[in-house]
Amino acid sequence: MAVIAKRSRVSGPARTKLAVELRREYENGASIRDLMQAYGRSYGFIHQMLTESGTTLRQRGGLQPRHTGR
Repeated sequence: MAVIAKRSRVSGPARTKLAVELRREYENGASIRDLMQAYGRSYGFIHQMLTESGTTLRQRGGLQPRHTGR
């Protein structure tokens, strides 16, 4: 896991490396919230990095609203 100081800007090769690392962990089953805690970054930052790296995001988990035939 790359060590990046909180609130520091991530750009260039470090950003690419982090995006690849996050994608690998996400594709191996880690949730965005798991990655948030592990890397000390916000949900939005992790989501953006995964999107930039071309990751296909999983559907959200949890209870889904039941659709009624009204």
